Amino acid sequence: MATQLASCGNTKSEGSENIATADSSEHQGDHTELIELTAKQINAVGIQTGPVEQKNLNAVIKSSGQLAVPPQNKAEVNVLMGGIIRKINVLEGQAVKRGQVLVLLENTDFVKLQEEYLTLTNSFSFTENELTRQKELNEAKAGTGKNLQQAQANYNAQRARISTMERQLQQLGINPTRVAQGNIISQVAVTAPISGTVGHIAVNTGTYAETSKPLMEIIDNSQIHCDLVVYEKDLFKVKIGQKVNFTLTNQNNQQIQGEIYGVNKSFEDDSKGIIVHAVIKNAGRHNLIPGMYVTALIDIGNQLTPAVPADAVVRSEGKDYIYLVAEEGAERHSEEKEAKPDSTHEEHIAFKKVEVVTGVAELGYVQINALEELPENVKIVTKGAFYLLSKEKATGHDDH
Repeated sequence: MATQLASCGNTKSEGSENIATADSSEHQGDHTELIELTAKQINAVGIQTGPVEQKNLNAVIKSSGQLAVPPQNKAEVNVLMGGIIRKINVLEGQAVKRGQVLVLLENTDFVKLQEEYLTLTNSFSFTENELTRQKELNEAKAGTGKNLQQAQANYNAQRARISTMERQLQQLGINPTRVAQGNIISQVAVTAPISGTVGHIAVNTGTYAETSKPLMEIIDNSQIHCDLVVYEKDLFKVKIGQKVNFTLTNQNNQQIQGEIYGVNKSFEDDSKGIIVHAVIKNAGRHNLIPGMYVTALIDIGNQLTPAVPADAVVRSEGKDYIYLVAEEGAERHSEEKEAKPDSTHEEHIAFKKVEVVTGVAELGYVQINALEELPENVKIVTKGAFYLLSKEKATGHDDH
């Protein structure tokens, strides 16, 4: 009988211990350890913080394409008449202005053309005087109509020839007025047709420049835009004026914003894809080059969702977490400093791990849904979260 009572007593004691253990475990589950770092440590490991952003990762069309410039912003430098290149005044990658001298070209035909023009203009005064004389004779009924007609024809033909040669000289960059004054040059300047940056230079000093081969190219990237491919199933959703977010391929997820300004009305080759043109906002701030490949999200709605950079999410034991900046950690150290004013306390910042459920991941951002309500205007660790997770595991704070 005593044995049974003792047994009953032991059972009650074990039950109490179980209840106490459960209560302790439940209380421990409610407690989240804080990871505290000094400002020096944070700078050393490169931890960065920022807000939880609102991103449109659902109502979008994913597309890809490449950067391009309009035809009027890309030029090939050619010559109207062949010649020997005597001097090249620019280098590849150099910025030039429209009308700036790029190359000096030399050809004996330039001299011959000016000589012919000078001869023609000098003889034109005789043709003009002859026409005047025939008109006076005809008015005095002392000449014949045939001679007047011949003089008029010679005048018109020579005047037309002079106008044609003046135009040719102007196209070559030679001033007809100076030639008429006897100033004949042997070299002509090839100038930039547009402002921009010099691309590949295909010639050297001493090369014979041919009319069929470009000397160099000039590209003006100020109007660079993006050509995206949108397939038939999504075509009806795309409209002019929609916002676009770009990321450059292999460019560290650099984000660029733009807006659709044109949609082609024919399929591109046999791909069943339509080219959609998007202008890039503040293109001058980015080092953009035509031909760069991009990934883009075309915004077709207004479904904003909380999102954080991909580096802000860490995974541990099959669950996803983010780290919040816990102000109470800093406040506690402030209170300790006030309690002991004579002691020195280095500034600390505390971080708290919060479990989240992740969703869509696009353009370097991940949609999140926190399992607990986040404080208003909370800051999270956007870079360096993996370091906090490693430190937490090393100190055993991750056991809970």
